[in-house]
Amino acid sequence: MTEISSIKDRLVAQALAEGFVACRICRPWDVPEVPGRLKAFLEAGYHGQMGWMEERSHWRGDPAQLWPEAKSVIMLAESYTPDVDPMEVIGQADRAAISVYARNKDYHDLVKKRLKRLARWLIAEAAGDGETAGVKVFVDTAPVPEKPLGQAAGLGWQGKHTNLVSRDWGNWAFIGSVFTTLDLPVDEAERDHCGSCRSCVAACPTDAFPAPYQLDARRCISYLTIEHRGPIDEALRAKLGNRIYGCDDCLAACPWNKFAVAASDIRYEARPEFNAPRLSELAALDDPGFRALFSGSPIKRIGRDRFVRNVLYAIGNSGLPHLLPAARNLIEDPDPTVADAARWAVQRLI
Repeated sequence: MTEISSIKDRLVAQALAEGFVACRICRPWDVPEVPGRLKAFLEAGYHGQMGWMEERSHWRGDPAQLWPEAKSVIMLAESYTPDVDPMEVIGQADRAAISVYARNKDYHDLVKKRLKRLARWLIAEAAGDGETAGVKVFVDTAPVPEKPLGQAAGLGWQGKHTNLVSRDWGNWAFIGSVFTTLDLPVDEAERDHCGSCRSCVAACPTDAFPAPYQLDARRCISYLTIEHRGPIDEALRAKLGNRIYGCDDCLAACPWNKFAVAASDIRYEARPEFNAPRLSELAALDDPGFRALFSGSPIKRIGRDRFVRNVLYAIGNSGLPHLLPAARNLIEDPDPTVADAARWAVQRLI
């Protein structure tokens, strides 16, 4: 066994010891389909207000340009499988539904720390073998086509909901990557195993999939509640239901979740106050209260105004007259989008 093959075996073992559920390797240039798919996505306007996707499309479309010195991409999956059915809260009219991944600590911080530990281990291990390893770690915040790279490396395949799916761990997983100058042995790409199943497409409350394997973010509840600035189209507000941050419907519908594995970190377990919180209490949050409640959570990044906007849409969808005061209290909110959402909610409830 060559030293470079041996280091790959040790790397995989170390990744699993760190808490990742899978570790596979590909080349940065192993995703030739990405530029065409990305171009079509952007030309259709499916990215909505996410202008950064277009601005950095030269990197996102060709990860080899992101760091030309890189010879290998180590792709890693970290499970965050929920311990309760995330759909139980949907339809609880006076409660809010928060996406599973956002019910505790910010995954960016947790995954990146794990990636950095693994990268430091790789540098030291390579040095012991007489190799010099340059590394860069990424998790969701850089223009890296993580899901196509994940499929090229054999982690899983991009399902009809466009998320990565695995026969070994379902689709409840975060994806991270370590780019390295080491020339590591690659794994076989994964093929599609969705077959004729359309469960994820059928589950979408807003019909955000123009076709299987295509996502129009402008209709996706995760995009609308997190990325979209300003008022949401009135035709879509009623379809949000009580979802105030993200959406798990297409992920929860995937049959491959029968193979899901437990979350690798207890910090992904939902905080009690984020499991079906009361809409009336969330609507009353001012900026300091919002920041205090969501300290360390990914929810904090959208700010109080966008968050309360979402809460008011959920109140308007509740059909519960006793929530009228919570909406009326915000009709004169300094933020015009919050005030608009409050007026909409009041009209829906009276």
